[in-house]
Amino acid sequence: MSTDPSPSSAAPESSSLVRTLHYAVVAVLVFGGLYYFVTKPPSLNPMADKQAAEALAMVQTHQAIGFPTILQAMNEHVRSMKERGQGVRLGEWRVKQVEGDIYEIRLQLRDQSVNGQWFEREFIWHAHLGKKKVNAASVPADGVTPMPPESDRPQTPAPPLPGAPPMPPMTGPPGI
Repeated sequence: MSTDPSPSSAAPESSSLVRTLHYAVVAVLVFGGLYYFVTKPPSLNPMADKQAAEALAMVQTHQAIGFPTILQAMNEHVRSMKERGQGVRLGEWRVKQVEGDIYEIRLQLRDQSVNGQWFEREFIWHAHLGKKKVNAASVPADGVTPMPPESDRPQTPAPPLPGAPPMPPMTGPPGI
């Protein structure tokens, strides 16, 4: 008689090993998902922070040059690029608290030129929740966001020209 195990006795042993490996893989995936959910930065989900969500809404609904809102301007740019057969990709809106009630909102846009070269632009805005004000903080964002009214900008005198007589002191408040 031989002492080799019969094929029928090896099958239950290998199926229990496979079952154990399946459970281990599922457990690793579940724990990995939980770990990611717990440790992911809040900028990936601005809706978790009500003030971040408000800042994002302020920027997206802020008036744009030539469009009712910044969100509509960005979506229209993407639509027109696709219509012309050029590649375009609008990234995710990201929100980060800078300090206090000031939030920074970023959006990346990759678009393809007529000759096929790709360009990436990052639009950055600062949302001041206390002042209910949105400011462009990057050159691309400045091209979409209208300038604030003159009354909101600080009035600073221009520096004197070389060789010009000194300016007399101001007698009233600036801007009047």
